[in-house]
Amino acid sequence: MAAGSAAVVGESLSGVDLHAIVRAEVAAVLGYSDPSAVDDERSFRDLGLDSLGMVELRDRISVAIGWELPPGTLFSYPTTAALVTHLADDPEPAVPRPTSAADDDDPVVIVGMGCRYPGGVSSPEDLWDVVAGGVDAISEFPADRGWDLAALFDEDPDHHGSSYTRFGGFLDDVGSFDAGFFGISPREALAMDPQQRLLLQVSWEALEHAGIDPLSLKGSDTGVFVGATDSGYTPRMHEGDGTADGYLLTGGAISVASGRIAYVLGLQGPALTVDTACSSSLV
Repeated sequence: MAAGSAAVVGESLSGVDLHAIVRAEVAAVLGYSDPSAVDDERSFRDLGLDSLGMVELRDRISVAIGWELPPGTLFSYPTTAALVTHLADDPEPAVPRPTSAADDDDPVVIVGMGCRYPGGVSSPEDLWDVVAGGVDAISEFPADRGWDLAALFDEDPDHHGSSYTRFGGFLDDVGSFDAGFFGISPREALAMDPQQRLLLQVSWEALEHAGIDPLSLKGSDTGVFVGATDSGYTPRMHEGDGTADGYLLTGGAISVASGRIAYVLGLQGPALTVDTACSSSLV
């Protein structure tokens, strides 16, 4: 804890004091000599804190303000500004929220949907048009995947490492992902399995389709359940080219998919990815 922080805490816990305390502790963990160098609006992760750094920061702030912050506080309020506002509004230790009792008679109801399918389908309305119109969604191999199309095709079905057809079902514009919108750096996005990127997009769209503001669910007991399977998209840890090695583990682990959605939306219910092989189909 910074020497000056203890004196400030002894005086009061006003918003101004909290700002100085939090900034000083963030700077200390990051190794900054000047607390004013801390950007209040950047997330702790973007500032350079890993999970161990977050734990250290939480512990330091807890000592500075005189009561222990709950383990998930810095993930729920991931910037200096957000954390200071939270502490100023709720200057007492958090009381555990009551859990909702299970209702065995509660039916499963589909209230919103987001989707991506071959044939240019990017919404439920598009899907209906394809089905109702009997549209053939099969197309030639896309040219925007970075594949060597000439080497990929071979008429001999027994030829190793090639395909003996030039056609399949492919998603349009699969590379278009607004990483910044979801708080993800471009470098991390490159290391992410496309399934993770698509799930973030369609889960957001499903909530909007249901008339729900996605951000309004923050802190709720909403759960995320994903059916998916490993695609083999990312290289193995020792095969990285050095551009995004630090993200290969989370980018390639399909178990992370449900957690990414929960993290982005601030959901506090269960987050579970179930690998059911080809029957998953990104449900």
